[in-house]
Amino acid sequence: MSWVICRGSHRPLEPTSLPLRSWAMLRKRSSLILCGTFLFITWNAILVLLLWSRPSPGRLGEPGQEQRDVGERPTNDVVGDVLRMADAFETELEMQKEILLQIQNHQSLWESPNRDGPSAVTPRQQPVIPILVIACNRVTVRRCLDKLLEHRPSAELYPIIVSQDCGHAETAEVIRSYGDQVTHLRQPDLSDIAVQPQHKKFQGYYKISRHYRWALNQVFKTLSHSSVVIVEDDLEVAPDFFEYFRALLPLLKSDPSLWCVSAWNDNGRDGYVDPGKANLLYRTDFFPGLGWMLHRELWEELEPKWPASFWDDWIRQPEQRRNRACIRPEISRTLTFGRQGVSLGQFYDKYLRYIKLNTEFVPFTKLDLTYLKEEIYRENFDKEVYSAPVVTYEDVKQGQLKGPGPFRLQYSSKDSFKVLAKNLGIMDDFKSGVPRTGYRGVVSFISRGRRIYLAPPPGWTHYDTTWS
Repeated sequence: MSWVICRGSHRPLEPTSLPLRSWAMLRKRSSLILCGTFLFITWNAILVLLLWSRPSPGRLGEPGQEQRDVGERPTNDVVGDVLRMADAFETELEMQKEILLQIQNHQSLWESPNRDGPSAVTPRQQPVIPILVIACNRVTVRRCLDKLLEHRPSAELYPIIVSQDCGHAETAEVIRSYGDQVTHLRQPDLSDIAVQPQHKKFQGYYKISRHYRWALNQVFKTLSHSSVVIVEDDLEVAPDFFEYFRALLPLLKSDPSLWCVSAWNDNGRDGYVDPGKANLLYRTDFFPGLGWMLHRELWEELEPKWPASFWDDWIRQPEQRRNRACIRPEISRTLTFGRQGVSLGQFYDKYLRYIKLNTEFVPFTKLDLTYLKEEIYRENFDKEVYSAPVVTYEDVKQGQLKGPGPFRLQYSSKDSFKVLAKNLGIMDDFKSGVPRTGYRGVVSFISRGRRIYLAPPPGWTHYDTTWS
């Protein structure tokens, strides 16, 4: 038996549509499949030719052999030869079948997801999630961009768009230094905004709101993306930042009770989160921001009524939120390093600088996240919170809790919430009546290693907007 060495050929795909590794795998897979098919067809053709060209029965060299009547009955020896050839033919078919099965098995392995990394599906088959970096006059945007580029698994799936306001030359030079790794947009309207005299000190908030509107229109209307993750120039991202948003995009699009996914936990300081629950996610009625994803349909809803200033407080109002929730993590996937800004460092020294940034890569795209769907989540959450034993502030503060928890600490008014929150070290403010990280009025955090639910009495129905 002779072996045929063959090389597959196929029409090349566009080289820019695939990473080099995927391109090489596709070439190898196509070559092997074509090689196996060629072997199968060639061998069978040879067998047919052998059968076709075989001399007719009889003694070799016998005179007049070629002119014998083809209808003559064959001898027993000829029948035996044919049977032996049929057996050999069947054996060879089995061998060829085995080869093709092996090729098919390898093909299924190549097409299966990589256990240690992102799926082997080509970028063209996955939705693109652009990262919009809102920049102004911080040259430290380099720290933000360096981390994004360090952790980004695919330039095709996660294009980075830096939208710069302010016209700050040094910051623009930093952004330009990244070349084609990022897309640099410049907000064209740098003029001052006419405001009431008492709002003159808030001019920066007006410009930020104007910039957000312009930048999001560029992403959704000019560049025609269907979703976006927004980060500001003073945020550092975690290693699984991209994985987190990739996994939650389908849920955001399919669940109308959700309107955003955030990478931020307002009470995510070290000691207030469970370090062993990096994979734990929540629904929250509070819009967290600080690294968040929205889809085009939400922007089409919000853009016509976008506010002149204070867009983040505006988006938290009941008229915009419309009883929708966001997803947020137990451990933040972003960390802010920008103490100075238009807010003049509000909350930074007391809370924000101590936020714990996740360092453990969680393969969210391989996890079952159906527990975050509204009906499932609400039922399980209410059951866990209101079946937890009620404890007092003194029990919590003095470490006198018995058992592993969770425990419920109850508040009944705005003032009682603020006193308990302040004394326990979590954020105590409200926006449109919603406490930070709250879900149905409940704030979840860790105190002295135990889960505490700071919760209203059973039977909670709605937020009171006067609690602000």
